[in-house]
Amino acid sequence: MTVDETIDALRTAPSFIDPETGFTVDITGMDLAEDALRDMLTPADRAPSQLGQAHREMQRLEAGEIKNPDEGRKVTHFTDRIHYPESDVCAAVEAFADEVRQDSTINAVVINGIGGSALGPQLLQFACRGPYWNELTAVERQGYPCIYFVDNTDTAGLRDVLDVVNLAECLVVTISKSGGTQETKNTMIAFEQAYAEAGLDFASRAIAITMEGSLLYKHAMESNWRNVFPMAESIGGRTSETNVVGHVPAALTGIDFQRFLEGARRMDKFTREPELTRNPAYQLAAAWYITGNRRGDRNMVIVPYADRLVLLGKYLQQLVMESLGKELDRDGDVVHQGLTVYGNKGGTDAHAYIQQLNDGRDDFFVTFIEPLRDAMQVTVEEGVTMGDYLHAFKEGLVAALRGKRRKVIDIVMDSLNEQALGMLVALYERAVAVYAEFININAFHQPGVQAYKLASKEINALSERLRTWLTSDEQDGWCGDAAAAAEAIGTSDQAKAVAGLLAKYTVNGRMFAGRILSRTFQHGKWLYSLTDTNGSNQ
Repeated sequence: MTVDETIDALRTAPSFIDPETGFTVDITGMDLAEDALRDMLTPADRAPSQLGQAHREMQRLEAGEIKNPDEGRKVTHFTDRIHYPESDVCAAVEAFADEVRQDSTINAVVINGIGGSALGPQLLQFACRGPYWNELTAVERQGYPCIYFVDNTDTAGLRDVLDVVNLAECLVVTISKSGGTQETKNTMIAFEQAYAEAGLDFASRAIAITMEGSLLYKHAMESNWRNVFPMAESIGGRTSETNVVGHVPAALTGIDFQRFLEGARRMDKFTREPELTRNPAYQLAAAWYITGNRRGDRNMVIVPYADRLVLLGKYLQQLVMESLGKELDRDGDVVHQGLTVYGNKGGTDAHAYIQQLNDGRDDFFVTFIEPLRDAMQVTVEEGVTMGDYLHAFKEGLVAALRGKRRKVIDIVMDSLNEQALGMLVALYERAVAVYAEFININAFHQPGVQAYKLASKEINALSERLRTWLTSDEQDGWCGDAAAAAEAIGTSDQAKAVAGLLAKYTVNGRMFAGRILSRTFQHGKWLYSLTDTNGSNQ
């Protein structure tokens, strides 16, 4: 197909259709500039076109070359899922899930992870099992357990789960590739303590998903945990849903993970095509790149017309933003690249933020995602169903936005099921990887995440220094503000951070050598004092 024929095809008709599943990608609503498309498709002197170069890099990735040079790692999520169904790990997961289902003493599973270790499994659970799975009876769940997620170091989330599960009848699955992720580690420690306080053996109810040799792996093996499933170093958290990270939570509630993988592998075949008109991932990446002026100048708005896909926007926030939000390109130049992702669900969105998308700032493109098959046929008017209304709302909104020359992508599938979800996940995984090639960044590391972790360690070190000072006998009867405390411990330049720590200690009633820290608001600032437990200053 010539460059002119390719441009004409992409601008006049839905750009990709899979007749077997009805999976359709339509980028005609992006109104892509012909000259920009031509630039991407035309080979340079003695060099492939921009698209051709990106395709060559995708081939290198799948051939096993190092595509995460900052960490010296291969990137294997596309290729590993080809062989995963026949692997020993896959068989072990299925056997374990069947064992749990047959065990009448287990009625709940807690998934402890963060980022990709939680978002992917949550998306699959919500899409396939719906929001009220845990409210079904054991018979209605066909013997599969309830499932809960803790994905932060916020004790409110921990408390909410502990309030509803019976620890004696619960499994705790901790997911961390390195084993050193602090949020996940904190929650693991909290569960260990909760089981100990209840007089229960945590190890017999504990499962780990991690790299062999990691901190978590060593802890689980030394503590004789019930099961440990290995995670490959070459698969990043945000691209791990089609491997063991996604498999264990899915299998435990009876989701057909094999069909999910079939969908992902089906989409992989399409997205290995070199021709733009046959590759939906290349089409998405090209549309994002061109409409965002090659640097992400437009926000990505994800609007699935399906209640069970409400978490898709949240999932894509991590996949897209953590992969593409980079300060430096691969040459070390400052580029500040990225795509900002927002998500809601249609037609709830019409009563939330569609007003702005229709009438407000033109700084976005919208991706509508619609499964056509309705869960129920509910007639609300003669010949008109609830589903007909939802479809009409979506099509009306697409027409309204396109009428105002707002940028629109339309993705349609026959049904929302495991296969369709696998196709959707694989589509976005490949689109993100290709877009990264267009803007010359490493999509598979996260230096910004590491930066915040290092900064938080500095706050923890400051907290230790402050606690030591508050605990010392010399501070009996101390009164003062945060600036005075910061000066006293030799960190005057960190008075704001000290103020935050003192406030945290006070609100939580923390004790320091038998004394409690209290505060009063005077003259526009907080004043703190150390008071003994009888209420008088020492």
